Amino acid sequence: MKLLVLEVLFTAALLAGVALVHVPAALVLGGVLGVVACERASSRRAVEGRRGGEGGER
Repeated sequence: MKLLVLEVLFTAALLAGVALVHVPAALVLGGVLGVVACERASSRRAVEGRRGGEGGER
């Protein structure tokens, strides 16, 4: 859980830094990182489903 919080804080700081330089680039980067986060979450659920954990596709 701590790693997830650190990852979110690092990403937010990175996006804020990019936004200080170029706002449209921060918006594009935020969209790409959002897609990556959704893909990671769905793959994590799929792996847990194969192991017999909660959620996921079977």
